[in-house]
Amino acid sequence: MDFRWDLIAEYAPLFLKGTLVTIGLSVAGIIIGSILGLFIGLGKMMRKKLWALPFNWYINFFRGTPLMVQILLIHFAVVPVFLGTTNAIVAAILALSLNSAAYVAEIFRAGIQSIDKGQMEAARSLGMTHGQAMRFVILPQAIKRMIPPLGNEFIVLIKDSSLAALIAAPELMYWGRAMQGQYMRPWEPYLTAAVIYLVLTLSLNFLLNRIERRLATE
Repeated sequence: MDFRWDLIAEYAPLFLKGTLVTIGLSVAGIIIGSILGLFIGLGKMMRKKLWALPFNWYINFFRGTPLMVQILLIHFAVVPVFLGTTNAIVAAILALSLNSAAYVAEIFRAGIQSIDKGQMEAARSLGMTHGQAMRFVILPQAIKRMIPPLGNEFIVLIKDSSLAALIAAPELMYWGRAMQGQYMRPWEPYLTAAVIYLVLTLSLNFLLNRIERRLATE
């Protein structure tokens, strides 16, 4: 196999640009998704099933349908309703955030429910409201248990962001496909993209392991 390093050098600035966009999409997706996921997870835990029903539907829809379909729907149908025209970056962030929120909601729900019920009862007996007990007692303990699954969700989001290439968002995979289309060579663009994704995910995994070890000693 004749591997063309010169082609990689030619596209290096574009791969760098795409990597930065990939990181931006992923960070925006996990931040917005975490905020939405917290409220959706709390909504699903409501005692009245009728009130919790919309949150259950949300989670079932976004976990039960392919992310590719969600990206296409949001890009061609949802974003134009609000902006008058479509925008690949906005659509990608929105799709990744909404999809991530469904998974993060389940992470928050599982983390909160893993805390012994006696903690809530003890906090309420001290005069705290339910909201105060959740904020100052339950969530700080639950978050430590949520770090590993939240980290895994972030890693998955980085890889899933490659689907944004379908709507021409200029992220990493978009430039890999552009290079392949220009030179009709699959090895150089796709192996380069794979290595960059691997570096991103391994770096994040290393950081998460450090955070877990630090929290374990506290």
